[in-house]
Amino acid sequence: GAQYILFPRGSESDEAFLLGVLSSIILDWYARRFVEVNFNFFLFNQLPIPRPDKNNKLRERIINISARLASKDERYKSWANAIGVDCGPLSDEEKIDKINELNALVAHLYNLSKDEVIHIYTTFHDSWNYKADLDAALIHFYSWQKKEDG
Repeated sequence: GAQYILFPRGSESDEAFLLGVLSSIILDWYARRFVEVNFNFFLFNQLPIPRPDKNNKLRERIINISARLASKDERYKSWANAIGVDCGPLSDEEKIDKINELNALVAHLYNLSKDEVIHIYTTFHDSWNYKADLDAALIHFYSWQKKEDG
């Protein structure tokens, strides 16, 4: 059966932030260390979800990217409007770029190093071709590192 997450408090932006973190390869890699098939709420509740301040730039960008990726058609228009993102399809290139940036942002929230990001990509799955995604994610990783440092 499907599992649902209820938000008794919080906003659409909080939903988009959680969606972004949960959708990242970073948290997916971590979760795969503990479970292969049956993922239940006992395991879900133990996932280390970062809780940055509301005005954190990484959080704000994760919300924007996650909401934009999820708002693929008119069914999500009111949700997208509440967050302040466009709604509609993205080109394959835009979608891939946003996913790679999302992964880089989440890596920064977990304070991962470049070497740890590389390890996650190289050990995520035995037979996937990760090189292009890793290279693109690292470009975003370095870009956001400069923004945080400067």
